[in-house]
Amino acid sequence: MQIDPRLLEAFRSVLDSGSITQAAATLGLTQPAVSAQIARLESDVGFALFVRSGNRVRPTAEAIAFRDEVEQTLTKISDLGRVAEQIRAGTVGSLTVASHPMAGVTLLPPVVAAFARQRPDIKVELFVRNSDVVRGMFPSRSYDIGIAELPVDPSGLTIMRYRIGCVAIMPKNDPLAAYDVVTPELMSGRPFVSMSRLWTAYHLVEKVFSDAHAHLNVVASSELFAAICAMVADGLGVSIVDRASARQFKSAGLEIRRFAPAVMYDIAVFHAAEPSPSTIARSFLNAFDSYIRTFLEPGGDN
Repeated sequence: MQIDPRLLEAFRSVLDSGSITQAAATLGLTQPAVSAQIARLESDVGFALFVRSGNRVRPTAEAIAFRDEVEQTLTKISDLGRVAEQIRAGTVGSLTVASHPMAGVTLLPPVVAAFARQRPDIKVELFVRNSDVVRGMFPSRSYDIGIAELPVDPSGLTIMRYRIGCVAIMPKNDPLAAYDVVTPELMSGRPFVSMSRLWTAYHLVEKVFSDAHAHLNVVASSELFAAICAMVADGLGVSIVDRASARQFKSAGLEIRRFAPAVMYDIAVFHAAEPSPSTIARSFLNAFDSYIRTFLEPGGDN
């Protein structure tokens, strides 16, 4: 048996007021309309709900027993409406992001923190894996957003591409800090803290050194730009990293200079093409886009 919630609203209003006339005024309906709703509800449930007593109505014993269930049902309906509105507005729910290390360590934490402060009822989960693993997770219904180095197979995905310029980094008071622009020739033979050979970034740097006939003197390497920045700040050597990672560690003792020729670090942000991303995912993508764009233009690094 399915009961129209409007009939339950009429029942509660009549029960609370003891008068069909007053209930009609409260509900914004005519008296005959409310009387018809009560008659329909009595037909649906199979028992009388009220008996007339002059201008008033009295609830039957069955109506009194029925009242608690009606209240619970109407409360649940009200709660459903509230939850639906929250989902519509993207203020409640969950979001799962799978990211490669560079974005997972450098770009995403401030975005996730700001997003969570604005939407305290949303649970954000961040998984950090290498790009190959992240690319293999999609298309998937288990993850809402993926971030990885290019290339990314576009099959079944919607992809946004970003290019972040790389900069030269060195310890405080390093001789290279005297230059506004650092080149492979200036870094030739210097102890160099490198990205792992497994990642695209290493081969980009290796190529510009080779093209300039400069010596890439790798003394240490890491899979994380953040670790590279920390080692350079501690005086191990010099390096080339993305602008976002460099700025994050500037206060730890890094000097940052423009590097030429340009080395561009490409990343992709993607999600399953179908179904369309949730309101929460769209809001997060917009927040991430606004944040990452602060690192796409050169300037303010020295």
